[in-house]
Amino acid sequence: MEIKLNKIETLPLDKNLLIISSSLDSLKDYGLSKDELDFVDRSSNDKNTLIPLNQYKRWIFIQILPEKKIGNDLLEALRREASKLKLILNKYKIKELVLAETGNSSDLLLAFAEGIILNHYSFLKYFEKKEEKANSLVNLLIYCKEIQVQSLNNLSIICDSVCEARRLVNEPLSYLNTQKLSEEILELSRQNGFAVEILGKKQIESLKMGGLLAVNQGSVNPPAFSILTWKPENAINNNPIVLVGKGIVFDTGGLSLKPTSDSMDYMKCDMAGAAVVATTIASLTKLKVPVYVIGLIPATENLISNTAYVPGDVIHMHNKKTVEVLNTDAEGRLILADALSYASKYKPELVIDLATLTGAAAAAIGHYGMVAVGNASDEVFAKLQKSSDKTSERMVRLPLWEDYGELLKSDIADIKNVGGKIAGAITAGKFLEFFTDYPWIHFDIAGPAWVQKDFHYQTKGGTGFGVRLLVDFISDYAKK
Repeated sequence: MEIKLNKIETLPLDKNLLIISSSLDSLKDYGLSKDELDFVDRSSNDKNTLIPLNQYKRWIFIQILPEKKIGNDLLEALRREASKLKLILNKYKIKELVLAETGNSSDLLLAFAEGIILNHYSFLKYFEKKEEKANSLVNLLIYCKEIQVQSLNNLSIICDSVCEARRLVNEPLSYLNTQKLSEEILELSRQNGFAVEILGKKQIESLKMGGLLAVNQGSVNPPAFSILTWKPENAINNNPIVLVGKGIVFDTGGLSLKPTSDSMDYMKCDMAGAAVVATTIASLTKLKVPVYVIGLIPATENLISNTAYVPGDVIHMHNKKTVEVLNTDAEGRLILADALSYASKYKPELVIDLATLTGAAAAAIGHYGMVAVGNASDEVFAKLQKSSDKTSERMVRLPLWEDYGELLKSDIADIKNVGGKIAGAITAGKFLEFFTDYPWIHFDIAGPAWVQKDFHYQTKGGTGFGVRLLVDFISDYAKK
């Protein structure tokens, strides 16, 4: 994380300060002059929500609480308001900022701090003059008697994981090929303390993971299958929650070639599910969440060569089903299917997979949220919805009726890997269901995993969408 987050016990008079306030009266205890208070009053009447005051030796910013917002909507509004601050801080090269809230609300301050930190993420690795593009803010100090230091530490851990997921997604194939993704996962395990086993091609062949092997045929780099384990001694569950992440480190579409413009050109993001799973487990480990969690990450490139798999091929999957391949660009479901059937060995309480799986999901709801389907209970979906509302990592549940299975029937194999032109996000999920025998939910993050321009506190490129939701859901699960 680029910004350090700390609590302070006294309000300094010489540091740049941002005050979150709901009314002019509540500002009188912060040493503002009558002229300054009058200026704030006039500005707030003009519907300005962020009001800067230049006291020459320091800046004071007044953040007016959004009107008619309560609960989770208010917290999200504050995260979004916080994202407006970066341009001003950079313009005046402000390195340190104190946050205070006139009602002494730790929740409001945490939400605002979260928005600042996530909005200040930047991927500068490949610039020659990084310092010219770097954001100025490095220290964020929280003045609030009610806030717990542990809450700040927890927020730092989660934001750090989101930013790490973003970094992995933003890395190009020239750096992050299949082998390098495995090395990055190993490094995360060393830094955070979870266990990792990485299976190579021979082990994948012995497991008869035909989906992963078929997609890998066009690449000179062998596939990998990573097994991440966080099993604390005080885990409340004997059978794990399993997270499965799609790890296509680059997707050309294979012989069903994608167009380059506005399609293949950002397909380094096709391993966003893998990045979310790895960094979520890193976060859970660092937070010491007492839940037994396993992560499964099948990884490969989907490239073109004279050995690549082709439309019309029939492949034999890990669970012995056969699949007729009609579109080599529907490859994510093939590698996920092997991982999902492998997950059965753990007798999991719940399996959640995350994948940038279909353009249909992105077309349905854009980058504003993700599509969810699955056979898990309504109670589980309700708990995920609660975490979705809390983090504003929004999900829309679509049906998974049996009728959709009819669209996947093949003339020469058990199933085919595409269901036609209609309901693409659902038929992709229906395909995955054939490889599950446990409570399961599929998240299609094709829309929100990558944004073409800054969207509030999501910065251009990889967003790390899903980390905050999963950490909240599993942390809440620990309290059951």
